[in-house]
Amino acid sequence: MKKTTSIAVLMLLAWALVLGARAQVKAIWTTPIAPFRIADNLYYVGSQDLAAYLVTTPKGNILINANLPSSPAQIRASVEKLGFRWEDTKVLLVAHAHFDHAGGAAEIQRETHAKLEVMEYDAEVMKAGGTNDFLRASGSVLPFPPAHVDRVLHDGDTVKVGDQILTAHRTGGHTRGCTTWTMRVHLPSDPAGRTRDVVIVGGYTMWSDYHLISTNQQGESYPGIADDFRRTFLLYRSLPCDIFLADHGEHFELLGKLSRLPKEGDAVWVDPQGYRATIDSAERSFEKNLSAQRTAAGQGS
Repeated sequence: MKKTTSIAVLMLLAWALVLGARAQVKAIWTTPIAPFRIADNLYYVGSQDLAAYLVTTPKGNILINANLPSSPAQIRASVEKLGFRWEDTKVLLVAHAHFDHAGGAAEIQRETHAKLEVMEYDAEVMKAGGTNDFLRASGSVLPFPPAHVDRVLHDGDTVKVGDQILTAHRTGGHTRGCTTWTMRVHLPSDPAGRTRDVVIVGGYTMWSDYHLISTNQQGESYPGIADDFRRTFLLYRSLPCDIFLADHGEHFELLGKLSRLPKEGDAVWVDPQGYRATIDSAERSFEKNLSAQRTAAGQGS
């Protein structure tokens, strides 16, 4: 009888976890979108909102973001619809180690044998499947299948496949090892030899359960989180940006730009003003939250 009761309890707990996961997964995260070309060798292979990018080279391809644990099949279908081989994925990168961007990493590694390269701090979270995330206790993030990290990156490191080089910028705050990727590409409509600066923003948002300061009741979410956010915004302002992309489609108005693509062509992706406006807005939101937390703790501004 006790054994039967224990099994029933375990089944209820498992079902509760499934329901919790579904509750945190937005429909636009799993709604497919036709893959498309952004630049000569840069393609979008994500969903309506969870962005994934394929960078192709004659020596193999780079995939940025694995998205949800359920996403690899969708990403693979997009890659193959574009005419590329899934098995040619040589390197896998992520924006940050949350379940909605890194959850499918282990499966993609298993299918492609790609080497996973992750920024320091987030690398340990990837290895643990998110169970050691600083927000885990709050319930804001879900665990995901642990993934083997082949290379731990540091701020300014480069990733090279063939003749394509990507630079990893640690943009901490949203996660401790949140990573923004930069590269240069050629747009099909541009003259031969002209290249553009691409910024793939790794994340800049903060949620209500981020603790930016230490109080008598609560410590910082992690040591130096507010300083990390400020360094991140300084870095974003220093990066040259022509083509603005991000971890979520809604962050760079993906669907709106796609609707304008037939009329404007690939110039629609050139959006330095949108990039600056997005960073300005995010920084104002951060400073507002920091001020509110200081006020609530009686620390002034």
